[in-house]
Amino acid sequence: MSVESRGCESEYDPKHGSSALRKRVTEREPHKGNVKVAENTETRGANNKHQNHSLNPRLKLQDIGGTEHVLGLKKCNPLASTTSAHQEWTVYSLILVALLSLCTRFYKILEPPHICWDETHFGKMGSYYINQTFFFDVHPPLGKMLIGLAGYLTGYDGSFPFAKPGDKFEEHNYAGMRAFCALLGSCLPPFTYLTVLELSKSLPAALITASLLIFDTGCITISQYILLDPILMFFILGSVLSMVKFSSHRERAFSGSWWLWLLLTGVNLAGALGVKFVGLFVILLVGMNTVRDLWNLLGDINLSLVLFGKHLLARVFCLILLPASLYISFFAIHFLVLNKSGPGDGFFSSAFQSRLIGNNLHNASMPEYLAYGSTITMKNVRIAGGYLHSHWHLYPEGVGARQQQITAYSHKDFNNLWFVRNQDFKTENPTDPVEFVKHGDIIRLEHKETSRNLHSHLHEAPLTKKHFQVTGYGINGTGDPNDFWQIEVCGGKPGDLVKVLRSKVRLIHLSTGCVLFSSGKTLPKWGWEQVEVSCSPYLKDTPNSQWNFEDHVNAKLPNISLEVLKPSFLEILLESHIVMIRGNSGLKPKDNEVSSKPWHWPINYQGLRFSGVNETEYRIYLLGNPVIWWLNLFSIALYVVMVTIAATSIQRGIQLSQKARVVSVSYRAMQGADGRRKGDDAGVATSLPSLFYYGPHPVLSSLLSCFAFQQYANRDNLGHHAAELGLVCKSSCHAKNIQWRSGCADHTVLVQLLLVPSSLLWHGRTTCSRPQQSHGRTQVDGIVGVLR
Repeated sequence: MSVESRGCESEYDPKHGSSALRKRVTEREPHKGNVKVAENTETRGANNKHQNHSLNPRLKLQDIGGTEHVLGLKKCNPLASTTSAHQEWTVYSLILVALLSLCTRFYKILEPPHICWDETHFGKMGSYYINQTFFFDVHPPLGKMLIGLAGYLTGYDGSFPFAKPGDKFEEHNYAGMRAFCALLGSCLPPFTYLTVLELSKSLPAALITASLLIFDTGCITISQYILLDPILMFFILGSVLSMVKFSSHRERAFSGSWWLWLLLTGVNLAGALGVKFVGLFVILLVGMNTVRDLWNLLGDINLSLVLFGKHLLARVFCLILLPASLYISFFAIHFLVLNKSGPGDGFFSSAFQSRLIGNNLHNASMPEYLAYGSTITMKNVRIAGGYLHSHWHLYPEGVGARQQQITAYSHKDFNNLWFVRNQDFKTENPTDPVEFVKHGDIIRLEHKETSRNLHSHLHEAPLTKKHFQVTGYGINGTGDPNDFWQIEVCGGKPGDLVKVLRSKVRLIHLSTGCVLFSSGKTLPKWGWEQVEVSCSPYLKDTPNSQWNFEDHVNAKLPNISLEVLKPSFLEILLESHIVMIRGNSGLKPKDNEVSSKPWHWPINYQGLRFSGVNETEYRIYLLGNPVIWWLNLFSIALYVVMVTIAATSIQRGIQLSQKARVVSVSYRAMQGADGRRKGDDAGVATSLPSLFYYGPHPVLSSLLSCFAFQQYANRDNLGHHAAELGLVCKSSCHAKNIQWRSGCADHTVLVQLLLVPSSLLWHGRTTCSRPQQSHGRTQVDGIVGVLR
């Protein structure tokens, strides 16, 4: 039984400038599944003109010249109203996602009215920005600056101390800072919605992905308090969304929207890195995608080298120069605002401290050369090195000799003060003339607070077992020959005077020949978690063994100004990064501190107590939704299985559709970056493991979940709606027995009109039939979709 369908007229369209074509009546031959399209002269010309087009799922009808009119879709396009309705539903769905996200994040935002967990750190740092007080943190400054700005704009005056979790805010206005973090956290579901919608063209997939984040208890909890994570995840997902949007505009290169998304990608990259160094991994993701795009452009023979150079320069400017400039500007603002002395001074060099208002080195004047009888502080030259420090506490039993502890301490303290004495134990007479300390002199350092001398002997150091122990020994300045040290000016010669701040010196122990050394290792609780000081028998000249005299008081000597010591911006930028990196590497879990292993977070093994220790308090517990987290874990396994099957199919010669290849590449890029982040972050965070440090990963895993399930669910539905429309093209190959995978695509026009976005996810097999002989030509029927 034959089935006939009336053709549709295609008249001249002034928008596309095409000539009028009339589509002839199509017919379905009886008892055959092939739909034939009768060809006329003009149709054949259009086919020949575009016979080199491959199966590009992004290919639009108007991009194929006259094919649009050949198929007669101008006047009888049943998707016109469908597309409009789909766009409306897309907008309505986005509004719904945004409203649900805002409601879940702002629900009871003011409860509890006391400090919760790490609000004690980041709320306090926001206060420091409002008060312009310098502090030190292991993360870049953008996140804390935004928190401080939000508090300032909403009326917070920076007076609350944020001393410890559980302290009540009382009359202090904390709502603005919490609301700011919640607002950025509310953007995460809409961002994932738009990202998945752009990649999959599937509204259900986008809605399900957004729902995973909207109703995830862990994501909600982490977004409701004064923390860096909602800010970090905002910029990370903003980077991914901008990258995906930019990729979708590759066919409109250098258009306004193309530039907009490229610039937004660079801005979000700078924001992600400016909040935490974890942002480096999304930079890696965007970088890999950019390299792939440029490589593909370089392989396009239709693209001139001049135009390729423009593409390269555009990406260099927007993805390298712009983010770098913004990142550096964050630090410029940071240093400009925090211009007053604060608790972070001691982590930085003496020259750095001289720029801070209120620091004893700011616009200070002191004697230029070191002399006997002076009161001094000694600071280790190593970046983030501490001050030579002592206190009344003794080393515990079993740790060397039970004598007074000597440590390195990063903060300003009166226990950092020492007297410079002669090697004899006589007390200096105030009427004696000034005697300067010279290179090669034998000196003794007496602790001002405890009157004990800096001492060393052959007992092993507490942590660095190959070094000798350094202690405080003696009574009221008297001691033994193990208290003597020879001072050496680095690069100096005998007779050179020791300059305060500018001379780097080493102290060589006279009895054992070892050098005073700061290892950078943190002592246990008995050492108040200060830094170990030892005496190294290895005399190699390193920053750990170099010291400079910072504070210097001597009433007998004239003072000079230290204005010349102020460093340049690039010097303090470099120093701040070295201090942050060393601060990150030095983070260790404290005794009895709740922590987790890297494998705990994917399975939701344990959560984290945010607030409350008994039933009478408002209790908050950070724990992800088990259904969502385990679903994400299962989806990763499902994805690996599907990719394995696809890879095996390709290896065995089974041709996959072009759309399946494109989607697979996108998945591999996303999953590869996600996997690297999981592994690399786990390695970075092993020094202080906690569920809190893996916050971005469930968000990216949720993106993958719906891709995997939608891919699986639609594996047999590719092009179903296109098949219903009967959109089939037919052409001939002029060579005999040409197989599809061996080059038939170069001679066949197979227009794959995948017009319904929800059907574009997975197609595991081709529909190009084996060549058949007809009228002396090899004919290939390309049937789009699977006919039910």
